[in-house]
Amino acid sequence: MNCVFRSGVVLGLFASLLSAQQAPNQPVQPIPGFRDAAAEHKLESRFLAVPDAKLAGQHLRTLTSEPHIAGSPEDRKTADYVAQKFRDAGLDVRIDTYKVWLNLPKEILVEATAPAGLKMRGPTREHVEGDPYQDDARVVMPFNGGSASGEVEAEIVYANYARPEDFKKLREMGVDVRGKIVLARYGQNFRGVKALTAQEAGAAGLILYSDPIDDGYVRGDAYPKGPYRPATSVQRGSTQFTFEYAGDATTPGIASTPELPLSQRTPPEKAASLTKVPVTPLSYADASPLLEKLGGPESPRDWQGGLPFTYHIGAGPVRVHMKLVQQYSYTTIWNVIGTLKGTAQPDALVIAGNHRDAWVYGAVDPSSGTAAMLEAVHGIGALVKSGWRPRRTIVFASWDAEEQGMIGSTEYAEQYAKQLQNAVAYFNMDVGVAGPDFGASGVPSLKGFLRDVTKAVPSPKGGTVYEVWKAQSEARKHPSEQGSFDERRADAEADDVRVGDLGSGSDYSAFLQHLGVPSTDVGSGGPYGVYHSVFDNYAWFTRFADPEFVYEQEMARVFGIQVLRMSQADALPFDYDLYGREVRRHLEKAEKRARALGWTADGSRKLPNFDAALAAADRLAAAGRALEQASGTVPAAKLPRLNASLMQAERALLGKGLPHRTWFRHTVFAPGEYTGYAAVVLPAVSEAMDHDDPATAAESLEEVTAALQRAATVLEAAL
Repeated sequence: MNCVFRSGVVLGLFASLLSAQQAPNQPVQPIPGFRDAAAEHKLESRFLAVPDAKLAGQHLRTLTSEPHIAGSPEDRKTADYVAQKFRDAGLDVRIDTYKVWLNLPKEILVEATAPAGLKMRGPTREHVEGDPYQDDARVVMPFNGGSASGEVEAEIVYANYARPEDFKKLREMGVDVRGKIVLARYGQNFRGVKALTAQEAGAAGLILYSDPIDDGYVRGDAYPKGPYRPATSVQRGSTQFTFEYAGDATTPGIASTPELPLSQRTPPEKAASLTKVPVTPLSYADASPLLEKLGGPESPRDWQGGLPFTYHIGAGPVRVHMKLVQQYSYTTIWNVIGTLKGTAQPDALVIAGNHRDAWVYGAVDPSSGTAAMLEAVHGIGALVKSGWRPRRTIVFASWDAEEQGMIGSTEYAEQYAKQLQNAVAYFNMDVGVAGPDFGASGVPSLKGFLRDVTKAVPSPKGGTVYEVWKAQSEARKHPSEQGSFDERRADAEADDVRVGDLGSGSDYSAFLQHLGVPSTDVGSGGPYGVYHSVFDNYAWFTRFADPEFVYEQEMARVFGIQVLRMSQADALPFDYDLYGREVRRHLEKAEKRARALGWTADGSRKLPNFDAALAAADRLAAAGRALEQASGTVPAAKLPRLNASLMQAERALLGKGLPHRTWFRHTVFAPGEYTGYAAVVLPAVSEAMDHDDPATAAESLEEVTAALQRAATVLEAAL
């Protein structure tokens, strides 16, 4: 975990892999979708030699030299830096601007007014001994994006993680939160969900804090001694309801271009994705005295955090005066778009993106991803300078205002929706490197593709990224689960690395869940306790994440190989056999859950008939298998038709939109209504079960069935 790998080791490993690829008697390993695997291996070897750890470190230092919150002059400077690196690589570059509704804090006040003598340690100031970045005057005070302004004085109620089940528990305990200020800890769900549940419960305000049991000293040494959150650190973040819709709160479904008149925007006070209650974050140094003096019953034992006293619920005797003055305005943001036109299919777009804005410095989130993307672009640029051009058009994108609600990417997707009908795939990287542990998520059709990509990239630990990834996955299994891994894995293929499903919280959301573009998300994790704080800076990164930048180099290579393969493949490497099998497994789980709810075929709470949906999933899998078997023998002249079908199959899974959340159109994957980040599979069906609503579940299941049948029909037509 804390080992340092010198660049010479990496280069030596790479040289051995390269020589093995080029050895005359070495059999050429096939690559799914390619008929001339040897040529692709040769191209990839040339690419892999270019991304440079030292250069990635230089990018990171430049990008994190100043705080650069979305819309700030420093944010514009990072846009110009990225644009120049894109130009240096030979890309055609433009900077797209949007006017979006954002807030900055004008006044943030939280003070204890009772009991007498209770003193908070504020005002909130993030500080540790020796950090070289914390005192920059441009650091914006801790606040929550999307929060309402407001002033309230009320008693405190502790609500654990502010989940629906937490408020249910409070009701069962006879604790009324109406008119109270809720104090809740970060974790378990998206902070916007916490704001929604507090609002629905009638709270007058919400204070969020990071408990040390979740990312502080309970986990390990706090910064600067270790990587975990110190006492004064505050997690900023957006509370916009991005599980309702992503992007600018005032323009759901349309692009916030500078010329868009106010008459076509939703008035901010009517925007469905903005909370109506004031929300602000605190450090656990500031939250601790409030929690320590709370009265009322002891909290349930699983609500106990890591502070050194017994947690109580309240309400009272602690009272707090909370005054938030948010300064909202239509703010200019900047997306940087770099394009390399394809030679054979110029209208087919392979898009790869990372966001650039940060709450403060954002060394891990997102600058580690930007630095890795720039080195991937460097590698592609080296191929371009040698005379190579891709078959399909490649688009690299540096998104802005992701932190406030995936705004830059969503506005782009809404503005260019027509052109994006020809998008082959979208590859995302947000937190590129927080440590050495590789992870990935994607639609089922690209899970095998992700595994194959990592088999081509050397790891700083030796072997390939895939081999290290798999060894880490095996090591995490509990001994009692060794024999049942096939039952508990997230994928339908046994004995392989887990590739997760896509929920929300990053820039793939508009592409996949609104437009139906197949997507992936990759990153490298570790003990990362300074998320969204001033301490997510270059000093922390070079001590605890990647001192030699070798994982930056690794992620640049993974990101670039994804782009190369998808832009070059003869037959697009989508696996709809696996897609169908995964959907069947989730349908079986949903049917089992429905029966556990007491729904029956002949009762008043009628069990939906899952047979048609299961048959449709099997049909999709069968079509995927047939297409995969045929792809190697299809004449070259017919490959465009096959690829067009493969591109459209994911789009066929779009529906009319989820109940109450019509912006999310994907029938198989969406962020959870009350999780926000985590993926919910078969979301409309699942959420109908959450509400014990068999009629809506049956209607939603019919829509899933129709979508699966459409996707199968698209694939069958190609045969």
